[in-house]
Amino acid sequence: MQQRAIETRSSVIEGASTVFERAGYGNASLSEIAIQSEVTKGALYFHFKSKEEIALAVIEAQHSRSRIAGEKVSSKGDQGLPTMMELCRVFGQQMLDDVVVRAGIRLTFEASAFDADVAGPYQDWIDTMTYLAAQAQEEGDVRRDVNAADFARLLVASFTGVQMVSNVLTGRGDLLERIRQMWAFMLPAVATDPERWTP
Repeated sequence: MQQRAIETRSSVIEGASTVFERAGYGNASLSEIAIQSEVTKGALYFHFKSKEEIALAVIEAQHSRSRIAGEKVSSKGDQGLPTMMELCRVFGQQMLDDVVVRAGIRLTFEASAFDADVAGPYQDWIDTMTYLAAQAQEEGDVRRDVNAADFARLLVASFTGVQMVSNVLTGRGDLLERIRQMWAFMLPAVATDPERWTP
């Protein structure tokens, strides 16, 4: 029964992600989520008391998937600057491949509709990028006069904006190219030798 409960909860998160990505939080209904998840309303309410709880579970699942992907990149032990670039590429690819990631991102932007504190994932990402930027300075790849924390905040904000505009204009069809372009503009401002890196 425990395994069945895990599978049901996972089905609800996947199904809800499809609904939230398509309709947004405000227009999503529990009936539609149950149908998309292929579970009964009783099973849905057994795991989640409200649409808000489901939305928070989707955001948590999105953050977990992004964190796991980020840890996989970081565990390779590469230098700081290429790791930062690869993290952006991997997160972009996740948005293209994973409905839970796309739904979690959309819900983060709509969090005021259900009074959720979604600062945690962004702060984690900024902290990771700050650490990597400082590492890149120690390795001589990022200029010493660059404030690592400021660079990290700008990078996260830029990535967020790039993916939002890409979604609006092309349904994220050009996302990976826009991420590459973002780095092409950033590297001359922060790298000690911009020509060394290919975004």
